[in-house]
Amino acid sequence: MKKKKPLILITNDDGYSSNGISTLLNVAGKIGDVYVMAPDRNRSAVSHSITIHEEISIEKIDKQKFKCSGTPVDCVKLALDKILPSKPDLCLSGINHGSNHSINTVYSGTLHGAMEGTIHGINSISFSHLSYDDKKKLDGYEYFIKKIIEDVLNFGLPDNLTLNINIPDVHENLIKGIKICNQSQGLWKEDYKFNYVKNGKKFYTVTGDFIEDDTNIDGDSWALKNNFISAVAVKIDCSDPKAISKIKFLEKCD
Repeated sequence: MKKKKPLILITNDDGYSSNGISTLLNVAGKIGDVYVMAPDRNRSAVSHSITIHEEISIEKIDKQKFKCSGTPVDCVKLALDKILPSKPDLCLSGINHGSNHSINTVYSGTLHGAMEGTIHGINSISFSHLSYDDKKKLDGYEYFIKKIIEDVLNFGLPDNLTLNINIPDVHENLIKGIKICNQSQGLWKEDYKFNYVKNGKKFYTVTGDFIEDDTNIDGDSWALKNNFISAVAVKIDCSDPKAISKIKFLEKCD
């Protein structure tokens, strides 16, 4: 009897026509039965936002490929409720054009699309490449992407954990391997540039510099700087059990 292919859902935040999602679709298509539900336009940095105050549209592109007017999280929710024939074996998000390591995990629509899969009990992986060039071809990294997907299908992930993968912006021949990491410390130092005044409103465009700690050998920033693919296990549960004793003062009443 022929073994049934795993059912795989793909989303992203760069939009359904990005080079990154095409590469991921090409790799996943060699492994499983793939459905795509992705935003109809770029929805970067929307984190875990969902659409609740307006309608969401779904448009069929071909047999198993759809685009959605909502966020990456909307895409996953809608695919599970309206499109997929059954619960998928795997949810993949990406490949994002740009970094989603360090503090970027908080803002990333790519990562949070995968995290929505985790919430529904699906093994889920977020893929990002450090180049922000949306025309960059990512086919050269297919070996590593395929290995990661197959390993997760074969071994599974712990409950309530999403695998966050970032690929350094170097030639594939220079990649030293895959390194399991912690999330590094970092922050964006924003600068809001003034554009113009219209109808009494001031309009700005955000720019900024990313400041990160790449000295910690256990962190994803160090791994990427040293030509490793970083792999970080991201928790759905944001609580910190170690901090409970430090905020016990809140329970005290006079």
